Amino acid sequence: MAISAKLVKELREKTGAGMMDCKKALEACDGDIEASFDWLREKGIAKSAKKADRIAAEGLSAFAINGNVAAMVEVNSETDFVAKNAEFVALVNTVCEAVAANNPADLEAAKAIEVDGKTLETTIAEASGKIGEKLSLRRIKTFTKDDNEVFGAYSHMGGKMVSIVKLADATEEKAKDIAMHVAAINPKYISQDEIPQAEKDREDAVQTEIMANDPKLANKPEKVLEGIKRGKLNKVFSEWCLLDQEFIKTPKETVAKYLGNSKVLEIARFQVGEGIEKKEENFAEEVAAQMKQ
Repeated sequence: MAISAKLVKELREKTGAGMMDCKKALEACDGDIEASFDWLREKGIAKSAKKADRIAAEGLSAFAINGNVAAMVEVNSETDFVAKNAEFVALVNTVCEAVAANNPADLEAAKAIEVDGKTLETTIAEASGKIGEKLSLRRIKTFTKDDNEVFGAYSHMGGKMVSIVKLADATEEKAKDIAMHVAAINPKYISQDEIPQAEKDREDAVQTEIMANDPKLANKPEKVLEGIKRGKLNKVFSEWCLLDQEFIKTPKETVAKYLGNSKVLEIARFQVGEGIEKKEENFAEEVAAQMKQ
């Protein structure tokens, strides 16, 4: 039977499951809402939807390389305990390998990738229902390279942080070294040419204000003050940019010097949970509240 958009919407509101999952459920159950709800529950999809208000800030990141495509993903869980679960680790690797194999345009396209007849979104939802925690594919990043370019990838702390770089005129060993540096230092840009002018202007204003409030600089000539400010700005911008940073393996030389004729084309770094506001637990208050019940 034909499944109307109204019916799909009704099931979505009842379960919180995705539109495509609701449509599949209704098609499988001949449009019966209750049977479709049970169908989603059996697959763990409706059950996981009830966890939508929970904060999933733990989890794992991973990388995978498939020929001239490299991918990195972050899959979140609610607790670090689940992140160490072998089933969850296998799920993250499956997701990452699928992303590398299909090179999706964005996160939504990644969720729609099918593995063994199921979309990644459904696979993650089913795992969520089985494991008992909210799981979510938070973000992806893919790279493509030419045959004469190389990827470097690095995973730290068992997947709490991953990085990938793409280099030209370089060896895989050198690329991995740069990926390790990116993971450790987290540069904002490759070179100072990439810093937006607005960001440079903002930092200029900050340094100008700092210097204006420094009594030691009160009687310095304008030309001297400009020289001091240039030095301060150059120090800040160098700290932001990969090529100007001191290389972690040989701190007496910059990354640019270590690279020699090699060129860094792209860099990316994921750290699990960065930017997610985590819920702070106050166990004393929680116990006290339970005692009053």
